[in-house]
Amino acid sequence: MSLLHQSPLGTSAAPPDTLQKPGVSLFWRTFFFLAMLLLVSIVTWLQTFRSLESEPRAIQNAQQTASLVNLSHAGLLYADAIARVSLIKTLEEQEGVRISRRRSSDRYIPLGTDPLSLRISVELYKRMGSSTVVARSVNGQPGLWVGFHIDDEAYWLQTDLERFGPARTSTWAIWLTTAGILSLAGAAFIAGLINRPLKQLSYATSRMREGDFDASLLDEQAATSEIREVNIGFNRMAEQLSKMETDRAIMMAGISHDLRTPLARLRLETELSVSDETARAHMAADISQLDAIINKFMDYARTDQTQLETVHLKAMVEAALYTVADDKDLRITVQIPTNLTVKADKVELMRVISNLLENARRYGKSPSASFATVEISAKVSGHWVQLKIVDHGAGVPEDSLRKLTRPFYRGDAARTSATGAGLGLAIVEKTIVSMGGTFSLANSDTGGLAAHVKLRQG
Repeated sequence: MSLLHQSPLGTSAAPPDTLQKPGVSLFWRTFFFLAMLLLVSIVTWLQTFRSLESEPRAIQNAQQTASLVNLSHAGLLYADAIARVSLIKTLEEQEGVRISRRRSSDRYIPLGTDPLSLRISVELYKRMGSSTVVARSVNGQPGLWVGFHIDDEAYWLQTDLERFGPARTSTWAIWLTTAGILSLAGAAFIAGLINRPLKQLSYATSRMREGDFDASLLDEQAATSEIREVNIGFNRMAEQLSKMETDRAIMMAGISHDLRTPLARLRLETELSVSDETARAHMAADISQLDAIINKFMDYARTDQTQLETVHLKAMVEAALYTVADDKDLRITVQIPTNLTVKADKVELMRVISNLLENARRYGKSPSASFATVEISAKVSGHWVQLKIVDHGAGVPEDSLRKLTRPFYRGDAARTSATGAGLGLAIVEKTIVSMGGTFSLANSDTGGLAAHVKLRQG
């Protein structure tokens, strides 16, 4: 039999993706909602402030401007020619107010159409009469220009427009940017406080799932009562599970030890006392099967921590195939890149491959063949390596796929013609998870079952 014959692989159904798809973490979700709430509150407050400020500011500016014009009007009206010149000069130097004669040739631009400018214009018209002219530019000179009359002479009063206008846009932008940055920093801090205990709980859960119960202990002195109660409850649960796991391992080890002694005696007595060769062979086969079942129980009950290292996947597959090289029930083709490496425990990975090959040998025979055809391939997907082992047996009903990795579960009769402990696939899944990978089963498009093993790339 040629086990390492290279041939194109048949297509198979894609496995259900047992890796969780990346999504938005709780930290970023909380941060986003807090940031949106704070930013909306800031913008709403800003708009409300500007709206409430606009009306009083317009009235105040109009009153100030009207008072300034009236004072200037009165001063110019009752001052003689020499004092008038001195008054105009003083107003310009000390108050920034310039008074000049108004000519018919002057070109001016009205104050504006924004709410504040319109409000100032209306207030000035009310206080100074409809003949008053309010402009924001005269002969190309910007400012707040107010035209008024003294007797038959017309004058312009010019002052700085910014002293009456709204706050600069840059000022609002700087203030809003500063408030936004502080709000985002506060949102990140609050989201971190909320997320930290949940992140610790998630880490502890993942460690406990891998069998590391000691590393999963949480802080029982947390500041908040709800988190403290959750941590205490989780730690008590971890302690109980650790005790149950230890008791189960001790029980399984004791049972297997107690069973192997009488089995060894039975094997010896069979060889010595049974004269019928056929009966002796059958009894020896039954004893071997019982011994194999005990080994399966022991494998499943093992709690040893895996030691991950960089492993050449193709070399491990070839080593596993060497043990079944003389098996006439298998026809295997392999398509794995030579330099492909994974993070795994060598002994455990060998056990996984052997279990999957044994499963394919037992249940992967097509109805028209006396042997099982198995195809092994591997490919890189991101930071993962996906190993695929496909047989061409009868397949499994879709509703039974997820149940195949349960301990002692048996599917339909088409894939359970051989006897066993019902622990092979359960051991595979448990071992792969302990190495930080994932394991899934799917029906192949060409018939049969496809086993998908995902491990971190080495």
